[in-house]
Amino acid sequence: MKGKGAKEKAAVKRVKQAKGKGAAPNAKAGDGAPAGKLKTKVYTKELAKLHVELVKLQEWVKHKGLKVCVVFEGRDGAGKGGTIKAITERVSPRVFRVVALPAPTEREKTQMYVQRYLPHFPAAGEVVIWDRSWYNRAGVERVMGFCTEEQAKHFLQAVPLVEKAMVDSGIILLKYWLEVSEKEQTRRLEGRINDGRKTWKLSPMDLKSYSRWYDYSRARDEMFAATDTGFAPWFVARSDDKKRLRLNVISHLLSKIPYKALPREKVKLPKRQKPGGYKDLKYPFKYVDEQF
Repeated sequence: MKGKGAKEKAAVKRVKQAKGKGAAPNAKAGDGAPAGKLKTKVYTKELAKLHVELVKLQEWVKHKGLKVCVVFEGRDGAGKGGTIKAITERVSPRVFRVVALPAPTEREKTQMYVQRYLPHFPAAGEVVIWDRSWYNRAGVERVMGFCTEEQAKHFLQAVPLVEKAMVDSGIILLKYWLEVSEKEQTRRLEGRINDGRKTWKLSPMDLKSYSRWYDYSRARDEMFAATDTGFAPWFVARSDDKKRLRLNVISHLLSKIPYKALPREKVKLPKRQKPGGYKDLKYPFKYVDEQF
C-alpha cells in the first residue's frame, strides 16, 4: 500500500509539472471557490499541456493492458458532454471509447438491470467513458417515475457489489459527479432554446427534470450515501465555470491512473517515391463547392 501511495503522489506531481503550477489558474490559495471565470487564453494553454499527458496515458494504457472505466453523472446542463469532448479530442477513439446509451428497448427492460451495460465494459488497453451510466436508475429513472421505489432501493443496495466485482477484476473505476448551481443550470438551458446548435440538447424530458431540482437533490444525496465507497468513491467537481471544470477533471483523472511516458524513436519522414511514369488523370472530378 505504501508503494501505491508513492506512485499516486508521483503521478500528481507529474501532472502539476505538466500544468506548470499546482493550483488551478487564477485560483486564490486556500480558497475552495474559484476566483472569477477562467480566461480563454489561459484555458487553451493549460488544456494543450493536459492533452499531451492524456496521449502519454493512452500509450501507457495500451502498453500495460489497463482497463479504465470513467463515469460522468450530473444534472442536465452540468457540462458532461463538454468535459468528455475535452478529454477525447486529441486521443484515439480506439482507446478512449465514449458510451452514451439510448433509452432501453422493450427487450432490455426485461433484463437484469446492469445487463445492457456489461458489453461496453473495457477490455485490456481501453478507456471507456460513460456519458451517463447505470446510475440512470438512481437519478432520472427514479425521479421521473421510470422505475419503482423498490427497484431504485434494490439498485442502490446491489451496485456496490457490482462495482466491487469490477474493481476486483482489474478495472480502474473513476466516478465523477458534476455539480452545477441552480442559477447556472437555468442560464445554460435557456441558452439552448434559441441556439440551433443546441436545440437537440433540450428535450421535453429535460424540461420536466428541470422543474424537479429538489427531487434530484434528494436522489443524489441517497445515491452518494449508498455508493460512495472506498473502492469506488464519487469525486465531485464544481461545474459553473466549464473551462475550470475540464482542466480540474482531466488533472484529477491523470493523477488517479499512474503512468509513465514511453520512449519513442525520433520520427523522420521518408523520401517520396519518384513518379515512375505516372501522370495526373484527366478525370471530371466532382469538387465540393468552395463557398468559403
